[in-house]
Amino acid sequence: MFLWLGLVLALWLNYETWQRDYAVAEPAASAAATKTQTAENSALATEVPSGLPAPAAATPPTANAPTPPPALSGDLPAVPSVAAPVAAPTSDAPAAPTPAVTAPPRVIRIATDVLDLEVSEQGADLIGAELSKYPLVKGEAKPVHLFNRAPNEFYHLQTGLAGTAGVAAPTHLARYSSAAAEYRLAPDAQELRVPFTWTDAASGVTVTKTFVLRRGQYRIDLEYAVDNRGTSPWTVSSYAQILRDDKPVERSMFSVESYAFKGPAYYNGTKYFKIDRQKVADAELPREVTGGWIAGMQHHFVTAVVPAEGRAYRYSLKTQGDQYLLAVSGPAQTIAPQSGVNFAETLFVGPKLQAQLKTTGPRLDLVADYGRLTILAEPLFWLLEQAHKMVGNWGWAIILITMLLKLVFYPLSESSGKSMAKMRLLAPRIKNLQDTYKDDREKLGRAMMDLYKREKVNPLAGCLPILIQMPVFFAFYWVLLESVEMRQTPFMFWIQDLSSKDPFFVLPLVMAGAMFVQYKLNPAPPDPIQAKVFMIMPIFMSATFAFFPAGLVLYWVTNTLLSIAQQWNINRRIEAGAKKAHSG
Repeated sequence: MFLWLGLVLALWLNYETWQRDYAVAEPAASAAATKTQTAENSALATEVPSGLPAPAAATPPTANAPTPPPALSGDLPAVPSVAAPVAAPTSDAPAAPTPAVTAPPRVIRIATDVLDLEVSEQGADLIGAELSKYPLVKGEAKPVHLFNRAPNEFYHLQTGLAGTAGVAAPTHLARYSSAAAEYRLAPDAQELRVPFTWTDAASGVTVTKTFVLRRGQYRIDLEYAVDNRGTSPWTVSSYAQILRDDKPVERSMFSVESYAFKGPAYYNGTKYFKIDRQKVADAELPREVTGGWIAGMQHHFVTAVVPAEGRAYRYSLKTQGDQYLLAVSGPAQTIAPQSGVNFAETLFVGPKLQAQLKTTGPRLDLVADYGRLTILAEPLFWLLEQAHKMVGNWGWAIILITMLLKLVFYPLSESSGKSMAKMRLLAPRIKNLQDTYKDDREKLGRAMMDLYKREKVNPLAGCLPILIQMPVFFAFYWVLLESVEMRQTPFMFWIQDLSSKDPFFVLPLVMAGAMFVQYKLNPAPPDPIQAKVFMIMPIFMSATFAFFPAGLVLYWVTNTLLSIAQQWNINRRIEAGAKKAHSG
């Protein structure tokens, strides 16, 4: 019954997936949604957050200047639309005078051994990041590129210092200056410091915003050095925000990446939240947080902001259509005349390398999201990592850990295997009972239960090891899906990427053959219909696994082969013991 229910469920899931992948959307609904979205963006584009100076008039976009998106309303500054008029200052909070800008902001290039960044002089914001160690497609030169300037795919990490209304401050709308157009990490250097300077002649304040990068690291330390040479106190607070057009991804069984979480997330010091933008209650924002972080998530890669330790920051989220603005804002600090203050945050832009994430922020490694099976997946990944250090190959690491898990579960498998072997020996007697009581199923059931009790056989013993191994199987799935350490890693021969499906479906075919051999080693079900279902199960399973990551299929094949060897050995011992007892 359970097998038939499982088959019906699988067929239903396939139908639902087909509908999601290939159903044609209603044209009228799509047009209406587009019209509504355009109207909403136009309305938002004219808004300027309160408590901050109005931005200067936007310059026409050029080849070197980023194209800003529609602005989101909120308590933090957001980029206004190029075509939008600037909101007029209120009478009680006049806008500070802004020097005329005649040239578009330059884009400064910062390169290390692992990062190639683009930083705009407007706001000294990160507007481009190439990950040189991670090709977008295996075997090709084009690297993964985070951040985007395209109007419909906008993705920036914006940082700055926000002041009070009517007072100029180095927000992400302000103009910074850089001494050079390009900075590179020297071959013999371990650290690269890139300063950007903002000066306001009216207040006498100079702010130096410095990006600190290190060799082999995706962590970026962000430092602000504020020097108030004026005659009046100057009050500001630091902030950082991830602004992104993040269109939802439809899940598909043909795309492993579609099952990974994509969107905003944050950690509040005790709990990790993946924010479902369709459910406002899930966000629990805005709120004050100490010891947390925010992140813009996608498969294998992340952009994160870790505020300064020991200080309460305000976390907030604004959404509009597919666009979200996830922000943190620190407490205000007042800099007395003729004095200075330092601010600091930590950024992470790159792959979800757990070793680096752990040293960047508290539990930042949670962005390598294993879901509800994290309690199993984390130690499993640690074991795989230790095995990889020994053998230098993730495929062999999977085989070694599978063998280790098989050893751990050996006593349970041994007990189950003995029951299965005894059931196999009882097959002729069960067949006799079926012939004797073929017209009375109730008597047949009682006779078979009596036989099981006399021979001390549990007919369900074979199910227990599978039930226990299923959580481990799913934990393996999430480790292979989410661990960027295994992204595009080869095993041997034709398997050159353990995180994607076997290109020639060899492993699924081997798996089908191994499962068929395992079926033959186990006792045949007494019900002929069940026997036929079990016989076609290897074909059904291999067809399903054909689209799973090759590393996961490798785990299942290894586990099945070890189970075959163990069951064959048990059958041999039980049969030998039965023959000896019979001859005696």
